[in-house]
Amino acid sequence: MKLSEFRFDLPQSLIALYPSENRGESRLMVVNRKTKQIEHKMFSDIINYFEDGDVMVTNNTKVFPARLFGQKEKTGAKIEVFLLRELNREHRLWDVLVDPARKIRVGNKLYFGDSDLVAEVIDNTTSRGRTIRFLYDGDHDALMKAIHELGETPLPDEIRFKRKVEASDEDRYQTIYAEHVGAVAAPTAGLHFNKIIMKRMELKGVTFTPLTLHVGLGTFRQVDVEDLTKHKTDSENFLIPENTCNLVNEGIDSNRRICAIGTTVLKALESSVSADGHLKPIEGWTDKFIFPPYDFRIPNALLTNFHLPESILIMMTSAFGGYELIKEAYEIAIKEKYKFFSYGDAMLII
Repeated sequence: MKLSEFRFDLPQSLIALYPSENRGESRLMVVNRKTKQIEHKMFSDIINYFEDGDVMVTNNTKVFPARLFGQKEKTGAKIEVFLLRELNREHRLWDVLVDPARKIRVGNKLYFGDSDLVAEVIDNTTSRGRTIRFLYDGDHDALMKAIHELGETPLPDEIRFKRKVEASDEDRYQTIYAEHVGAVAAPTAGLHFNKIIMKRMELKGVTFTPLTLHVGLGTFRQVDVEDLTKHKTDSENFLIPENTCNLVNEGIDSNRRICAIGTTVLKALESSVSADGHLKPIEGWTDKFIFPPYDFRIPNALLTNFHLPESILIMMTSAFGGYELIKEAYEIAIKEKYKFFSYGDAMLII
């Protein structure tokens, strides 16, 4: 397919700048692939679409405050450093993006706040990418504590350019089941769940089971080629534990609903499929890029948000729900004023 096929007019007013007042209170569009029916519900109604034996796969990655603000040595020029991923714990090497990139050269030292946190630029990776080494006396836990104290919640640009990051974002831009630190963006489909909804589903016999995929900026990187087969995504680190594989495979064998909570889970599940169509445990990296047409082997339900035009996330959603049906659903969502993007409303595709 072509990039232009995922282009549509999205009013800026429909991009949610804040989440719903309380978790679980977003709107929910339910899209049935078989009947083509589209229903308008509230997120708490999701309980009615799952039964005993169904499996919900979560992404328990945890967002860390990846955006740091500092200044260059000597000139004092203000700079922004976005931490993408830790490359080497022992040597404190990180893959980062810098802004303004033209001012940040190899050999520069960067100072953050009034603390003793300092970094040295040791390599160029892309036009905005750099490799830095933190010059810090404490151990790894102390370094991460310093980053946490100085860093800012990494809200996407579409939100933070329209309002300031607030204290409440530290909690709301995180799922309630977040556990393993490593993401620079939240797996946003999971933001809708609260403890009450999860407990009510568990009482019905629905099982929640985790995997971990540390969301990187590759998930949001702009596609700049018309021919989608030529687009390359950044690799993201992921782990699927054996227990999750067992639960998912039991669900497959029992013809139960296997729901991916978010496109990150969708991507992880489809990155570790055995020859007989079952899920296998893995720890590694995936650069899988899913767009229509695509034959999904593991999940048969998807919970996701409403995504931006030309994003790889709407391409993945369209691959799962069917291009024409999702196109229709998005046209309806705009007409009905559903909220889009990270803090927006939810879509359940069954």
